[in-house]
Amino acid sequence: MLTRDRLGTFVAVVLSTAIVTAALLAWASARPRVPDRFAGLGVVVQSPAAANPAEFFAEPVPWSAATARRLADGLAALPGVTAVVPDRPFYAQPVRSGRPVAGSTTGYAWAPNAGRLVAGHPPAGERDVVVSARLGVPVGRDITLLTATGPGSWRVTGHVDTPAVFVAGRVAERLQPGVRALGIAGHPDPDAVRAVVGDSGRVLTGAARGALEPRADARTRWIGTQVMSATVALAGFACVFLAASTSAFAVNQRRREIGLLRAVGATPRQIRSTLYRSALLVGAAAAALGVAVGAAAAVPLARFLVGAGFEPVGFTVRWEPWVLAAAFAAGPVVSLLGAAASARRASRIGPLEALRVAEVENRPMSRPRWIAGLTAAAIGAAAGVGTAATESVSDMAQVALLGAMALVVAAALLAPAVVPLLVRVLLWPVTGITGTLVRESVLAGVRRAASTAAPVLLTMAFGVFVAGTVQTSATAYAARRAAAVPTGAVLIPDGTPGLTDAAAPGAPLPTEVYVAGAAVPAVGLPSQPPGAALVSPAAAGRWGSSVTVTYPDGVRETLPITGTAPPGPVAADLVLARGVVRAHDRSALAPAAFIPASAAGGSASDAPVAVPAVSGVSDAVPAAGTAVVSVAAYARRADAEEDRLVWSFTVLLLGLSAGAGALAVANTLLMATRHRIRDYRVLRLAGATPRQVALTVALESTLVVTIGALLGGAAAMLALIGSTGSLGAQVGTEVGVVVPWPLTALMLASCLLLALVASVPAALTARPGA
Repeated sequence: MLTRDRLGTFVAVVLSTAIVTAALLAWASARPRVPDRFAGLGVVVQSPAAANPAEFFAEPVPWSAATARRLADGLAALPGVTAVVPDRPFYAQPVRSGRPVAGSTTGYAWAPNAGRLVAGHPPAGERDVVVSARLGVPVGRDITLLTATGPGSWRVTGHVDTPAVFVAGRVAERLQPGVRALGIAGHPDPDAVRAVVGDSGRVLTGAARGALEPRADARTRWIGTQVMSATVALAGFACVFLAASTSAFAVNQRRREIGLLRAVGATPRQIRSTLYRSALLVGAAAAALGVAVGAAAAVPLARFLVGAGFEPVGFTVRWEPWVLAAAFAAGPVVSLLGAAASARRASRIGPLEALRVAEVENRPMSRPRWIAGLTAAAIGAAAGVGTAATESVSDMAQVALLGAMALVVAAALLAPAVVPLLVRVLLWPVTGITGTLVRESVLAGVRRAASTAAPVLLTMAFGVFVAGTVQTSATAYAARRAAAVPTGAVLIPDGTPGLTDAAAPGAPLPTEVYVAGAAVPAVGLPSQPPGAALVSPAAAGRWGSSVTVTYPDGVRETLPITGTAPPGPVAADLVLARGVVRAHDRSALAPAAFIPASAAGGSASDAPVAVPAVSGVSDAVPAAGTAVVSVAAYARRADAEEDRLVWSFTVLLLGLSAGAGALAVANTLLMATRHRIRDYRVLRLAGATPRQVALTVALESTLVVTIGALLGGAAAMLALIGSTGSLGAQVGTEVGVVVPWPLTALMLASCLLLALVASVPAALTARPGA
C-alpha cells in the first residue's frame, strides 16, 4: 500500500527510472548513420583510418588522385561491378538574395547514386550545377556559388530534392583532388573487393558503412553520448541521494510502528527485512510507472537532442527491449540503496526508545555518520586538488563532478552537526513566541530538519556548480582568445563556415595534414616561405629536423623544420606557407582575418561593413558571408556554437537535478507537515489562530530551505574553487569564480515557493477538535 511515508521514495524512484529509461534509449539509439549518397551502394571502400584517438574525429588519410584512379580501375574490372564512383565532397554554398543559404555547404560530383533529379539534366560543363529545387532558381538561370576561392556564377542545369550541390566529375576533381571513399555500384563480392584493395583501404558493407558519416555528425553523436552518460550518472546519483533522504525521513516517521514490532519480539534482522521488502515493493511499482513515463519522454527528448545539436539530423529513437528491462531493474535497486542506511539504523532502535512520546534526538550525529561524512569530505578535497592538477578539459570536468558529488554527500551527512549553529544564527533577529517555537522545534529534531533540507541542498549545489562552471569557463576562454588577438577589429564569417580567398586572401588558413598516419593541425601563413615548416612550441622536438606530411589531396612531401612558430590566434602544430595549403586543400577556409587598430578606424560592429586592404583583407570584400566585429565580440562569437552546446547541456542537467530536487522538496515538506498535524492541533488548542499556525509553519519551512541552500551553495563553491585552478593553468591567466547569482536566486525562490505551497495549506487543515 502506498502510504504517505512511502510516497517520497516512490516519487524519487519514478523520477530516476523515467530519466534512466529516456537517457538509455537515446544512448542506445546513437548509432552511425549511412549518408544518403551511399545508401544505395552495397559496398564502399574507404581510405585508411587516421592513427588518432577516436575522440579526435580525424578524417581518414586521403588517397591521391592517381592512387584513387588506380584502385578504381582495379575495382571496375571485378565481376558484378557496374560503376566505381570517387567521393569528393568540397565546400560549395549557394547565395540567394545576397545571403549564403544556411544548411547547404557541401558539393559533390554527380553520379547515379548522388541524388534524384526532379527537373533538368545532370551537370556536364565547367560551370554547370544541380541544386536543390527549394532554392527556387529555375533551370537555365544563373546562381552565385561560394567556393573556397570566392563567389562565382554557375548555370543551373537541374534540380534535386536534397540540400546539396552537384557538379561534373572533372570539376569536382579540380575542386577536391583527394579521395577518401570509392562507391561501388552493382553487386560485387566483398571478398574480391578486399583482395583488390589490400592494405590500401577498408571495405565497408551493411551497417559498417556508418563509418562514412561526416566527422561533424560523428562528433555531434559523440557529444550526445557523453551528454546521455552524464545524465544517467547524475540522475542515478541524485535519485539515490533523494531516495536515501526520503527513506531516512520515512523511517523516522515510523519510529512508533518499529517500536511496537520490537516490543512484541521482532529482531533487528526482521525489522531490516521488513523495510527491505517494503523498499523493493515500492521500487518495483515505481519502476513500472517510471519506465512508461521515460519511454514516452524519449521521443521528445530525441527531438530536443537534435535541436540542441547533441545528435545529428535524422536521429530517431530505437526501441531496445534490454534498455527497458535494465531501467526497470534500476528502480528496485535505487529504492533498496536508498533504504539500506536507514534500515540498519532503525533495526538498532530499542522498544522503549522508539515508543517515547517526546521526539527529542539525543544524538543527531552517530559515529558511522561522522566517519562517512568526513570520508566524503576528504574525497571532495582530494578531488579538488586533483582538479587543479589536471591538464585535460575532459578530465577536469569528470574530477570536478566527482568532487561536487562527494561534497554534496559530505554536506548532507554532516548537516546535523551544523544545523544547531545555523538555526541560532538565522533566527537571532526573530523575536517573540513564534521565533522561539520554531527554534526549539528544529533544535529538538535536528536530523529531521537535515533530512528535510537535503533536497534543497542537492538542488542548490548542482545548480550553482554546473551553471558556475559553465559561466566561469566561458569567461576564461573568451578572455584568452581576446588576449591572443592584438588587433583592433576582426573580419569573421557571417552565415558561412569560413572566409574565402576573395574575402581574406592573406588570412591564416587552417588545414589538417597527416604525419605517420596521424592527423596534425596545421595553418598556412603568407609570411612563411614554401618548402619549409615551423613547429609550435608544444610540438617542438616531436619530428626532429624534418617532417614528412600527407596533404588533404593525398600528395606526400618532406619538409625541413626551420624553427619554432611564434604564438598566434590560430592554434596549430605546424606552420606552412599559405599558398602550399591552398594548393593542397582546395576547400580550406579562413576562420577570421585580423585588422590592425590603425586600419579598423573604430568602426567594428556586429554588422557587415567594407574592410580596408590591410592584414590580408581585400578591399573588395563581398557583401555575402562576412562581418567586421570588435575583438571582444570575436572572442565571444568564436566559441558561440561550443558555448551553445555547453549551455544546452547545462539546461538539461539543471532540469534533471534541480527539477528532481524541487519536486522532492515539495514532497518532503508535505510529508513532514502531514506527520506533524498533531503538533499543529495542540497549537490551535493552546489558542493559536490559523494565521499564527500558518506563520509558524512558513517560518520553519523558510528556515529549512535556507539551511539547505547555504549548505548546498558552500559545497558548490568549494568544488568551483578547485576547478578554477586547472582552468587558469589551461588558459594561461588568472581565473576568478563566476557565481550565477540570477540563477541561484531563481532556484532558491522556486524551492521556497514549493516548500510553502506544500507545507502551509497542509498545516491549515489541522482543527482544534479533530
